[in-house]
Amino acid sequence: MKFFKLTVLILFALIIGAALSYQKIISDILIPQYVDWAYETERKGFESGIPLNSRELALAADIGIQKPEKVRIVHVEEVPFPYENFALKTLGEALGFIGEGITNNAQAFGYFIYVRNGYELNRPKLAHELVHVLQIERSSLDQVITQHFSDIAEFGYDQAHLEVEAFKANKQYAADW
Repeated sequence: MKFFKLTVLILFALIIGAALSYQKIISDILIPQYVDWAYETERKGFESGIPLNSRELALAADIGIQKPEKVRIVHVEEVPFPYENFALKTLGEALGFIGEGITNNAQAFGYFIYVRNGYELNRPKLAHELVHVLQIERSSLDQVITQHFSDIAEFGYDQAHLEVEAFKANKQYAADW
């Protein structure tokens, strides 16, 4: 009986320890893996990214981007996500980035905005993505990723600080071209 109690106690302690350390696992292991993948995705944008036109450049400058000429639009069949990494795929599903019924239409990786083919990137939607470019420009891609993951886990997508700022641009630039 003592052995059983000791085994249950150890198992319970391990479960509690794992539950308390999941944030450390996410911040120390998974986010760095995602950041590395995101920088690689940013680099791939150089291959097929299209520069902004004059209206889009003016919008980027109005939003506050310091180097709007560096912004590129990358049209893709599917906005990339590291599905091949099981742990990142699981994290993405838990945070609501990917999964059944979820379609990611656009996402900024540095100065590159990946846009799903068929998605109309009108003025308010482009403004939203340009705010994400601005957020990255103000700090760094890895800092934005770290904050965004943390905020989504704590507040949900709609109330995550970076999204709240971007949603304001949707409203401010609501009129189409």
